Amino acid sequence: HCMLKGSFMKIAILGLAQTGKKTLFTLLTGRTVPAARKAGEAVEGVAPIRDGRVDALSELFQPKKTVYAENQFVLCPDVSDSGSTSRLWMDPARRCDLLCLLIRAFDSPEVFHPSGSVDPARDRAMIESELLLADMQLVETRLQRLAKEKKGGQTQSQILEEQILERFSAVLEEETFLSTVQLEPNEEQVIKSLDLVTRTPLIYAYNVSEDELDKDFGPGAFTISCEIESEIAAIEDVAERQEFMTEMGIAEPSLDRINAALYDALGLMSFYTTGEDECRAWTIRKGAKAPVAGGKIHSDIERGFIRVEVMKYDDLIVAGSEQKVKQAGKMQLNGKDYVIEDGDICHFLFNV
Repeated sequence: HCMLKGSFMKIAILGLAQTGKKTLFTLLTGRTVPAARKAGEAVEGVAPIRDGRVDALSELFQPKKTVYAENQFVLCPDVSDSGSTSRLWMDPARRCDLLCLLIRAFDSPEVFHPSGSVDPARDRAMIESELLLADMQLVETRLQRLAKEKKGGQTQSQILEEQILERFSAVLEEETFLSTVQLEPNEEQVIKSLDLVTRTPLIYAYNVSEDELDKDFGPGAFTISCEIESEIAAIEDVAERQEFMTEMGIAEPSLDRINAALYDALGLMSFYTTGEDECRAWTIRKGAKAPVAGGKIHSDIERGFIRVEVMKYDDLIVAGSEQKVKQAGKMQLNGKDYVIEDGDICHFLFNV
């Protein structure tokens, strides 16, 4: 991954004890969590994002290699209620770009619930108040330090930081997440290094039993049944797996759905490169221009960018071959200001 220049976005899997976090992490990444993991240790893993477009391109070009885009997951230590002062989950979560809060909504006599009963609303409120408390402490500590530094006179940026933190403090007192606060780009810069956890985008995943997969937990929330997903994943035969899913009334594994939605929530999208060597999905931020996209493949492409040939995915599928896309006059030649669109198939021309 040396060419990706550290552009991986990380997604934290966060939640209380016994919610299915380890199972979800293993299902997504294929990594088994070591039983002897030290208390408070985070585990990282990468999950390929199953993408029907990559499959179709692969079918068309029959390449030697097919590569999906990826999400990077961080399994954080359990969130415990405020009785305990050690927030071991906090550091790994703060270093992530998106929080996926897993909330238990399934009843199971075998799986003990630390609070004695299954109550998703209570658990969600408990995690949210933990996140708020964690940020309150951070903001408080930082404000104290700024007050100490004041004695030696303040820089412009310290004055600005103090004003923002005072605003943050008032918002947190109201038990409101900091993601609701709009900041100017220069203000963003000032508080960036604090990595406040309630400013991080957030998605809720409810781990439900099979008969509640259709239940609606409101906007920004998903349902997933880790138990069913484990059963699906355990079936090696593709036809058998399909049959099981049809019986269960599942169109596609919720893992794929969640993975795609998390990718989207991070503001990411895919463009593709094709050929007989490989068909591959590349990850870029929405709104990225052509040279930046080329730079994902190799820094030389960004440096010596000349232009990019673009086919639209749908045009290629309808036409059936690159040749026919060209004959139909649908091959676009774009310069350095072209903003890549989701699903573009790109061929970069560059000169170094």
